[in-house]
Amino acid sequence: MAKIITNLFHGGGAAATSPPHVTIHRRLPPAGGAGAGAAIVVDVEGALLLLRSSSLSSSLFPYFMLVAVEAGSFLRCLTLLLLYPFISLVAGAAAAGEDAAVRAMAFVAFFGLRESRFRAGPAVLPRWLLDAVAKESLDAITPRRTSPPETSPAAARRRVIWVSRMPRVMVEPLLREYLTSSSEEVVVVTREMKVVWGFYTGVMEDFAGDGGGEVESPEVRKVMEGVGGGDVIGFSGGSSMGFLRSSLVSLCKEVYVVSNEEKSKWRPLPRREYPRPLIFHDGRLTFLPTPLATAAMLVWLPFGATLVVVRLTIAFFLPYCLATLLLAATGTSWRLRGTPPPPPPRSTGNNKQRGQLYVCNHRTLIDPVYISIVLDRPVRAVSYSLSRLSDLLSPIGATVRLRRDRAHDSAAMAHLLDDEGVHVVVCPEGTTCREPYLLRFSPLFAEMGDTVVPVALTTETSMFHGTTAGGWKSMDALCYLANPRTCYTLEFLAAVDTTPVREGRMASTELANDVQRRLAETLGYECTMLTRKDKYHVLAGNDGVIRRHCRDTAK
Repeated sequence: MAKIITNLFHGGGAAATSPPHVTIHRRLPPAGGAGAGAAIVVDVEGALLLLRSSSLSSSLFPYFMLVAVEAGSFLRCLTLLLLYPFISLVAGAAAAGEDAAVRAMAFVAFFGLRESRFRAGPAVLPRWLLDAVAKESLDAITPRRTSPPETSPAAARRRVIWVSRMPRVMVEPLLREYLTSSSEEVVVVTREMKVVWGFYTGVMEDFAGDGGGEVESPEVRKVMEGVGGGDVIGFSGGSSMGFLRSSLVSLCKEVYVVSNEEKSKWRPLPRREYPRPLIFHDGRLTFLPTPLATAAMLVWLPFGATLVVVRLTIAFFLPYCLATLLLAATGTSWRLRGTPPPPPPRSTGNNKQRGQLYVCNHRTLIDPVYISIVLDRPVRAVSYSLSRLSDLLSPIGATVRLRRDRAHDSAAMAHLLDDEGVHVVVCPEGTTCREPYLLRFSPLFAEMGDTVVPVALTTETSMFHGTTAGGWKSMDALCYLANPRTCYTLEFLAAVDTTPVREGRMASTELANDVQRRLAETLGYECTMLTRKDKYHVLAGNDGVIRRHCRDTAK
């Protein structure tokens, strides 16, 4: 049976053997790999990624599972998990078993997905694949910048040919967007997923020309023409012998192959050394879905659904002081650093006390709830968009909607602060960011009150993210509450006087940047000038504005 399935999923092309003129070295390439005007052929799975398992299919399983969960459903996730033992059996059944196993996982993960809506490739997978990039490997591939630039920019350009067994839609965004410099010409050699009527069929296409298809690629031919008489080297490692049988090896003068023993000593690439920073990523899962971790998640789901009901009941019907203790017993806790600001003096006579404006970085839609709990007083939240279900589930009352119209938004916030005298929480980033970066602050809050109180927030979740850009926004609160354990950490900073803005001695943007800087220093984050539109362009392929036909797709 395993042989039959292997034949079914295998492309059938005969693999080319390594040509005799290629010199094979059992070590890392020289530091910097191929120099200017040369080319390097890199085996993604064998050389770039830290895939600890000796089985290629077992190592790639979590990434196909991410596609199944984030682009599909929990039913698709369960199907792939149940097929995992059978896929492992196929992988070891024959010489072509690993390729058949990869094709089988691709079929389960992609079958029936709409091509135009698939965003897991650029939005979800780079975050997890970057975690698996080896520092030693990237150091060997990345050119040193000690020599002066060449006279001819075309001659100085370095060529990198990435070779992968994963589908193009899964691996190309990582290679082009995060591991490529402006001085490199990049070609990604991998297989496409077949599409019929706008839907993925789950079948991976073969290279044109079977065994020699990689070399016949127009992109590869163009790169080789640019190399001219320059050297071409190959780089692989581990037990990835498929690379040595690839027709691309015939282009190389030398191939460097690292042993499993040496590769086991490699370290993951630190985030501060990413060629391009990872600021935005999407997806619900906070963990890499290995087979065991995926099974644990599926077992937890019924308990998580029950826990959502229990936690909502406690939050709605009990006072803060009692709810905090009971929620902590269920795994939902919060920590306070420093001391919160004292309560404002009570209003006397006709002098109504003005409300206080709190400005916080945006981690989840529950940010204002925890500020209210820590202050032990009611607050109102203002937001550009929020799903109706999330608004109904809010224990602090309805959220005040902003319209991105300066006059309207200013009047709405002034009404809350001056006329109603309530405390207001605003997140000037306008959207959430999971990584240690702060997006550009909208300056509107700087014009609203006598003082603003910055609040630094961090949150920890153990299984599900409570935010999404391309998923169902109505599930944000439920996903957060379904976590086995969550924790919010809050720190109230010293109040910032906004009098200079009102008197015209300081621009509102200058004060907003100052508040952003103070929060970043407190949290250990970096300030950016990126906006909500930048985030949604990367993660969802739109500008983040809610349309009538998809009201819950952006925040």
